[in-house]
Amino acid sequence: MPVKNHDLEITTSISPSYTEILSDDALAFVGALSREFGPRVAELLDKRQDRQKEIDAGQMPDFLPPRAEVQDPAWQVCDIPADLTDRRVEITGPTDCKMIINALNSGAKVFMADCEDSLTPTWDNVIQGQINLRDAVNRDIELEANGKHYSLNDQIATLIVRPRGWHLPEKHILQDGEPIPGAFVDFGLYLLHNAAELQKRGSGPYFYLPKLESHLEARLWSDVFKFAEESGVVEPGEIKVTVLIETILAAFELEEILFELREHIVGQNCGRWDYIFSFIKKFSRFPEFVLPDRSEVTMTTHFLRSYSRLVIKTCHKRGAYAMGGMAAQIPVKNDDRANKLAMAKVRADKEREVHDGHDGTWVAHPALVPLAMEIFDEHMPGPNQLDRKLDDVDVSAADLLQVVRGKITEAGLRENINIGIQYMAAWLGGNGCVPINGLMEDAATAEISRAQVWQWVHHATGILDEGRNITYELFQALLKEELDKLKEQFGETNFANGHFEHAAKLFDEIIANEEFSPFLTSIAYREIE
Repeated sequence: MPVKNHDLEITTSISPSYTEILSDDALAFVGALSREFGPRVAELLDKRQDRQKEIDAGQMPDFLPPRAEVQDPAWQVCDIPADLTDRRVEITGPTDCKMIINALNSGAKVFMADCEDSLTPTWDNVIQGQINLRDAVNRDIELEANGKHYSLNDQIATLIVRPRGWHLPEKHILQDGEPIPGAFVDFGLYLLHNAAELQKRGSGPYFYLPKLESHLEARLWSDVFKFAEESGVVEPGEIKVTVLIETILAAFELEEILFELREHIVGQNCGRWDYIFSFIKKFSRFPEFVLPDRSEVTMTTHFLRSYSRLVIKTCHKRGAYAMGGMAAQIPVKNDDRANKLAMAKVRADKEREVHDGHDGTWVAHPALVPLAMEIFDEHMPGPNQLDRKLDDVDVSAADLLQVVRGKITEAGLRENINIGIQYMAAWLGGNGCVPINGLMEDAATAEISRAQVWQWVHHATGILDEGRNITYELFQALLKEELDKLKEQFGETNFANGHFEHAAKLFDEIIANEEFSPFLTSIAYREIE
């Protein structure tokens, strides 16, 4: 039966173990956030659509006109707390119990617990994830699994939480009959239950903010933080945030985003995979923006290198950290040659980042922490590189919009289809973070695969490496072939129970649509309980 708590309606059952997390105080705070700021979230999402229409009409992104207060050379971001001064290696992953324990114990400086791209937001995943985070903050999280006991070490990584982006609702909690923003659920529950305990332990409520597209969206978060302070949930300045720069539009407003959040922000991060996806999405109407095989769109290409160096320059100018991006590779078992190749790619990527001036980096697997740490220890002996100002770097709008050229191959098309089916099938089954072909795929990387397929089907006339057109009919034929391969790979029973056919149907619908679907997860979210 639906349960009423203040002005929120929970439309699913609440197990006894969930009642502490979904306390009256917690729901009152989440409800207050939604009541106060929900209309602004809706307005900003409308602005995204308006901006997309402008781009579709040919109005390309550019840097904003100078604002005197932003251009003032005197201002700097807020002080950085002690447990965030050294962020040379960060690990990310969803909020299941085993992942939290292993990540906090991994030797990384920071663990970003992800309520977004690597988490399917089923009701159980969302609420159990909050329970796990609370237990981790209190240092009493434990797990018995497969004959092993998992618990926290004395020395653990600093915890940062990534709430959902503005575009993702929480359909299990209604206000006035409408789903509330998922961001307020993730942020509000974590803050209310853990801020005081974190302060006692010499840390604080730290967040990664995803998928911002403008400084106005950053301003909204700033106002949310002030509301939490005025409500007495936290002291002024207690909340610290890092913003993921993972949309092409945000790259044109880096300094403005820092300015809006200057009382709380300590850094920006190059969220490369979502950034590539955003590049495809925002220019989906234009054949001239077609990208080659995903494997060729690397951080050494001009538009991506320009973006990462601009983040470094802008952040260091204002005293904020500039974090490098995710190495999606994972160890390859039972294939020494493939594993060496994967680790060589990670090494090259991290060496580029540290030499360019990044203050830290991301990895997707605990086994990569020592390698990344070794590289940053060797080339960054201090806790950061804020003294690297990159005054000689001059990035123009044209640099950020320069399209990388390369081959589009049938192998690349098949790989994107295969990844898209596998990831969406796992997501529908409640798992948002999946190892596929030696890479850790989450929503961001899967979005690239499905976005490229859409782009190629709708624009790739005669550009397949052997000169063929990439038609919808070709896509459908390959989709069936890749689905048959997965059936053989996983076996009849696992295939039947693994949501693969459902995933392929959704994939087909997304590619057939003349309109580019903004988010894969928004479509898939309608399909889960």
